[in-house]
Amino acid sequence: MSEHSMLITNVQGWSIQDGPGIRTTVFIKGCPLRCWWCHNPECIHSYQEIYYKRMKCVQCGRCYEVCDEQAVYAPIPPEESQQEGSNYQKIDRDRCTRCMKCVDACIYDALVPASQPWSVEELVKEAAKDFSFYINSGGGVTISGGEPTTRLDDVIEILKGVRQYGINTCVDTCGYCKWEDLEKLSEYVDLFLYDIKHMNSEMHRQATGVPNDLVLENARRLAAKGATLRLRLPLVPGFNDSDENIEALGEFAQELGSSVEAVDVLPFHNYCASKYEQLGLDWQYADIKSMAKEDVGPVVEILQSYGIETTIGG
Repeated sequence: MSEHSMLITNVQGWSIQDGPGIRTTVFIKGCPLRCWWCHNPECIHSYQEIYYKRMKCVQCGRCYEVCDEQAVYAPIPPEESQQEGSNYQKIDRDRCTRCMKCVDACIYDALVPASQPWSVEELVKEAAKDFSFYINSGGGVTISGGEPTTRLDDVIEILKGVRQYGINTCVDTCGYCKWEDLEKLSEYVDLFLYDIKHMNSEMHRQATGVPNDLVLENARRLAAKGATLRLRLPLVPGFNDSDENIEALGEFAQELGSSVEAVDVLPFHNYCASKYEQLGLDWQYADIKSMAKEDVGPVVEILQSYGIETTIGG
């Protein structure tokens, strides 16, 4: 990867849940948080990673033969690795140096990179292809992740590039960054999707690895600056779905005033469990059922009682 490229896990066209209208969402690798429930585990680390898709693996041994680090396990009968309930992994992740020789050797797409290098110019060009959809739907481009501020200069260049086409810009952020970085970014952002994981700082620290003081203070500063925010609540059963926490969020949204366009409640789902498996990661929420819309109704009612527009799913 050249110094002018960044690792992108997905450039998702026709996105309708990452801001208004039809959008192109760019998912950047790298995040300072370690949320227990993270739905994009492939975006946590800033370095390249490898998916292992065991149902595609025929145990041919090509990857085993090219690995110089003894990080690939010898072939076993494919019916053993592919059997239901198997947690078989092909790669010893502790030994792996991510040289990608095994990926290059695999002809069955059982080993694939979790991201691809993109340049700013390539991303702007890709996003501009859907200009007519943005205009007709009130959509645009959303930079997500991961955390966009981890690649601040590159993200600003992307936003500058798409703005030259008159495209609406949106950034999905956890808010955990230096205010100076967020302030600089805000000059090129039409809308912030701003995650609020928990209003209690200690609970926030336990589940994400960091307290929420900086997150809340940065939201206040953005509001004071006149930025437009949609607060995003990733609703996680047993973690942040208590009435006390939802009421605290409602009060915080009121405090931010007219800067808050709405609160988007994002119900927990477990659709990402396969990504954890393919990355060789354990996930403590794998057996937790996805939330249904009716599970979210009481949360929406509480937030609406504070006079806040509230949506389910963004």
